[in-house]
Amino acid sequence: MTDPTQPVYSMTGFARVAGRVSETLGFSLSLKSVNHRFLDLHMRLPSGAEEIEIHLRRILKEKLHRGHVEVTLNLERSQKAEAGYDHALVAAYVEAFRAAATEHHLNAEPDLNSVFRLPGVLLAEARSSDEELKAVEDAVLRETGALIAALQTMRAQEGSALAGELRAGMDRLRALVDEAALLREKVQQAYFDRLSQRMKSMLEGGFDPDRILQEAALIAERSDVEEEVTRLRTHIGHFTGLLDQGGEVGKKLDFLLQEMNREANTLLSKTSGVAGNGTRITEAGLGMKSEIEKAREQVQNLE
Repeated sequence: MTDPTQPVYSMTGFARVAGRVSETLGFSLSLKSVNHRFLDLHMRLPSGAEEIEIHLRRILKEKLHRGHVEVTLNLERSQKAEAGYDHALVAAYVEAFRAAATEHHLNAEPDLNSVFRLPGVLLAEARSSDEELKAVEDAVLRETGALIAALQTMRAQEGSALAGELRAGMDRLRALVDEAALLREKVQQAYFDRLSQRMKSMLEGGFDPDRILQEAALIAERSDVEEEVTRLRTHIGHFTGLLDQGGEVGKKLDFLLQEMNREANTLLSKTSGVAGNGTRITEAGLGMKSEIEKAREQVQNLE
């Protein structure tokens, strides 16, 4: 059972943490989340950090349910006073250059600037050792829990604001439904008045009793919006109940709004073409559709 005190989470949030592994090596880890139909994890990690990625994916899948989440890990090395380079690697590059020049009878010497731009020559650009990556993994995993908690705090704040807007929208929608319910009987009377006029014209030129009964049954069925009003009230109550319950409710709320929109469309089809109070119900129905559409846009960002 869902914890009734659980907040409603938005899928929008950001959190970042930084730390140090040693005097010369630090890191920063950030989480950025936006809305998505499912949980979509996008990892931006340094080369060789596959073990860290596996752990991060497992932890994030346990804590988050929906959203496009960008996970970025940067390693930050302190600059040393003297730049170092791999002497053996430079010697090998120079030797290979001269051997190629001799083989092809070229009179050329290697460019040291070009050599230093080759992968792995400068020590500051060297690939992190396994020991360093293990230390980074341990440090990152120690901070991951607090980082996710910070992200969830921001998502909960955004979710609370959205939930407040949705509740206000449901109040406006409920008022429109109540207005339609009050006008319902008068609209039925308008339909029956139209039926009376038709019957009168039929009687003037002779009439078919079966046809009149069929017409009356059709008018009665089309004119009554009680069913739509009842269903809309039920959906609104269920909607606000889910907001109070909290947790992963975005998909459920979106489904309810689709059902509300269907009922509003049916209500509009039943009241089209009727003057007087029928026009007022039509205006109320259009107002319902507007509120439902606004709510659907907001719900797309809820987890």
